[in-house]
Amino acid sequence: MKGVVLAGGLGTRLYPLTFATNKHLLPIYDKPMVYYPIETLVRAGIDEVIVVTGGPHAGHFLRVLKTGEELGLKHLAYTFQEKEGGIAEALSLCEDFAEGGPVAVILGDNTTDADISKAVKTFEAGARIFLKRVPDPERFGVAVFDPKDKKKIIKIEEKPKKPKSNFAVTGLYIYDHRVFDLIRKCKPSKRGELEITDVNNFYIKEGSMDWAILKGYWSDAGTFESLFKSSAFWARKNQKK
Repeated sequence: MKGVVLAGGLGTRLYPLTFATNKHLLPIYDKPMVYYPIETLVRAGIDEVIVVTGGPHAGHFLRVLKTGEELGLKHLAYTFQEKEGGIAEALSLCEDFAEGGPVAVILGDNTTDADISKAVKTFEAGARIFLKRVPDPERFGVAVFDPKDKKKIIKIEEKPKKPKSNFAVTGLYIYDHRVFDLIRKCKPSKRGELEITDVNNFYIKEGSMDWAILKGYWSDAGTFESLFKSSAFWARKNQKK
């Protein structure tokens, strides 16, 4: 399995910090933000990764990540998303890199100490998403469960005003090679983007989606509050070592 780190976008919610560099290169305690998702993939046994970036500071990644060898990667590739076309569009740029195999996809602003190695090793086909109970589910894609079977997801709702659960879809997914065909079926949302939620709902409709709770710490770092929260967690965790 190969890995995909989605690190595009302009990071407007973090202005003026992102006037200086890409959001995913801002520090989380003692490391650039993008180190954390890469380390999550490496812990899971994935050593071939592509980073999708974009915006005016895309070139900064080369100076920070170099060949990826220092982070435990055997092969690190880069690709460029020319516009903010959404997560699904960013993933579509990785089709050639995937070479017909499955991919583990993680958003570049996600930090977690979870071990997903078993989920990676046992994956066979379809899609697998990771959920986390959160206090503010309206910020995320939210799982809607079957009233008759609480273990069955019947739909993912994107940033609902009235969430039907408090289980957020974290920015961590595993897909088989068919994901690229499903992205081609997606139509732009009202934001003009190809939504990863639509891709997940395609898998749900055909009955080939499963899910797991992401154990341990998880947070995105896309707002000032979550950026601070993530830094504080990793500071405490490292000081306990």
